[in-house]
Amino acid sequence: MISDPNAITITDKARQKVYDLMSNADIQAPDYFLRVGVKGGGCSGLSYELDFDNESKTEDMEFGDETLKIVCDMKSFLYLCGTELDFSDGLNGKGFNFINPNAARTCGCGESFAI
Repeated sequence: MISDPNAITITDKARQKVYDLMSNADIQAPDYFLRVGVKGGGCSGLSYELDFDNESKTEDMEFGDETLKIVCDMKSFLYLCGTELDFSDGLNGKGFNFINPNAARTCGCGESFAI
């Protein structure tokens, strides 16, 4: 368990969904990892990004454990420190959710935020 309060973490449900998506795409950890990031845009000003990657950069921050590595570039980490990635498949929506303590407001769809 990661004890760093600034770490980017993932819930068990989101982790399982990531594994399912990796399996469906025929890619495997540890060759690939989950890259999280932030880009400008969206109705609140900043949008979350999720992707699979297999190339680390020197300025990347690494989180996770021996089974799933989460990687974030330093610029995005300034917006995402302390964020937890969750997954919901309930009646009110399906998809990944960023529980971001740095977000002052988020849009209704949960895909963008403002600081």
